[in-house]
Amino acid sequence: MKTITAGDANRHFSSMLREVASGEVVTVLSRGKPVATISPARSDGRERDSAKCHLLERLRQQKASGERNWTRDELYEG
Repeated sequence: MKTITAGDANRHFSSMLREVASGEVVTVLSRGKPVATISPARSDGRERDSAKCHLLERLRQQKASGERNWTRDELYEG
């Protein structure tokens, strides 16, 4: 994450936007305190949904591992 003063953000706005477009997250400071965070816009969700489907399919094909040696009641004992 990169930080930049409000004045520098104003003077170099175009170059800051190029950095954000390439994936950089920028925090803008005013008098040394963070006032804004600028991050890349989210995609429309299709890419994320596709990745989620691929992950779930891979997990379904894996053999379950680990041993359950506890009961539900033991899990919630306080």
